Amino acid sequence: MRIRRWLWMVTALLSMLIVLGLTACSKNEGQQQTAASGPGHEKEVKLVGYLIGEAPKGMPQVLQAINEKLKKDINATIELNYIGWNDVASKYPLVMASGQDVDFIFAADWNFYVSEATKGAFYPLSQALLEQYMPRHMAAMAPDALRAADVNGTPYMVPTSSPDRKVNVALFRKDVMEKAGMKEITKFSEIEPYLAEIKRDYPGMIPLNLDSQYDLPIPFAYLMLEKFAWFTAPFDSGDPLAQGITADMEDPEARMLSMTEEPILGWQKEAAYRMKDWYDKGYVNKNPYANNIRSKDQFCSGKSGIAFGNSIDMMNVFMSCEEQGIDVYPFPMLYPSGKSAESSWLNNGVAVAASSKNPERTLEALDLIMEEPSYAYLAYYGIEGVHYTITPEGTVGLPEGVTSESNTYPPDAAGFWFVNKNLFKPVANWTESYKELQERIQPLLEPTPLVGFLFNSDQVKSEIATLKNVSTQYAQPIYIGAVEDVDVAFDTLVQHLKKAGIDRVKTEVQQQATEYIASR
Repeated sequence: MRIRRWLWMVTALLSMLIVLGLTACSKNEGQQQTAASGPGHEKEVKLVGYLIGEAPKGMPQVLQAINEKLKKDINATIELNYIGWNDVASKYPLVMASGQDVDFIFAADWNFYVSEATKGAFYPLSQALLEQYMPRHMAAMAPDALRAADVNGTPYMVPTSSPDRKVNVALFRKDVMEKAGMKEITKFSEIEPYLAEIKRDYPGMIPLNLDSQYDLPIPFAYLMLEKFAWFTAPFDSGDPLAQGITADMEDPEARMLSMTEEPILGWQKEAAYRMKDWYDKGYVNKNPYANNIRSKDQFCSGKSGIAFGNSIDMMNVFMSCEEQGIDVYPFPMLYPSGKSAESSWLNNGVAVAASSKNPERTLEALDLIMEEPSYAYLAYYGIEGVHYTITPEGTVGLPEGVTSESNTYPPDAAGFWFVNKNLFKPVANWTESYKELQERIQPLLEPTPLVGFLFNSDQVKSEIATLKNVSTQYAQPIYIGAVEDVDVAFDTLVQHLKKAGIDRVKTEVQQQATEYIASR
């Protein structure tokens, strides 16, 4: 009898535990469902985003992984589009003005941020809105960053919480340098032996194989930087391909100079004579306008003699070249003082489109991508075990059998440059030359008076648009050396720039720059 009673009690107890367990599971599932969808997340939404560059081959697989996480966390997915480097100047404004479905887009001070913000292309943000929908990012980002994004008192972009510490850099091949009798490079204007060696002994390689957007003005800019601490793009348009208003970045008084006046005009002519000489000798590809492949993407394959980029987006180039037995020589783009400007908070960021039907959900998705480690690693490095691995030493490496060349999702290549890079572990397979470059440039970065200066073009929009059109027709051929007579080409360019209203633009830029310096 006692045994029966005991068995009955055990059975009853087990039944109760099972019921309680099922109830708890059901409750937990309900809680997870609530957490996944959240308040206001009952309806699934598709967010349409635009980044700059070109989608890596592994992007579909990575985006699927990101979307699986977003679907679970905020009941949203992303459709991702890219604006190629050669199309940025023309397509970026068109995408924002077209009225098509856009929820977010890459934004930066060098990528038409102010001009698009003043057109009403971006959704107005506020600290309260961001604290509600991007709490992770607001906790990680310095307050100064959001203030730096103000346009007429309102921020229209979400700046990165980890500004890049980088410089622009050109990569040369050490084997070619050795054949050319060059041990080091101290001035870009003195690289002709290198260019001549390629032209003579490397028939499949173009010394300066420039693309139509990023590379096209860079050699010209390198030559100009031997003269003064140039921003490499006019303050009025922020377009490196355009003529406009510039200044010495190290000048504490921020005196603005038109590119049609001395000493800038004379320095431009010197650079143009050099570029024409190189073009006439066959060192520059004859038609950069038809080339949409950046020099850095053709460097390790032996099609481009010099690679142009920055010390972050060139990381994979260093590693790919080493895997192919190519030793590289990096030459940073520095001011005559030997320094370079620190990046502003707005060097990398993202904006919500004014036409977005789901701005709050967009901000929530961006908060996860920018600051939640599992998302940030996915966006920047790809899928663990496929595109990267964490080594036993706690560094980021490549999975077995994957090389930098074969990796379908190279780091920094997907255009998610605004993620918080402070979340990442050190990289295991940095080459020695890349490590040396990183160590070298960190002490060279300096805060400059005009870093973070945003020009509001409201009063001179039509003039700036005309200046850019004039530059496309008359300045860009000068940059690559494709003109018959440098002096005649500049006479024609200056005439059209004056007619377009460059002097009025200078007055407006100077007024705002003076106010900016005073406010700091």
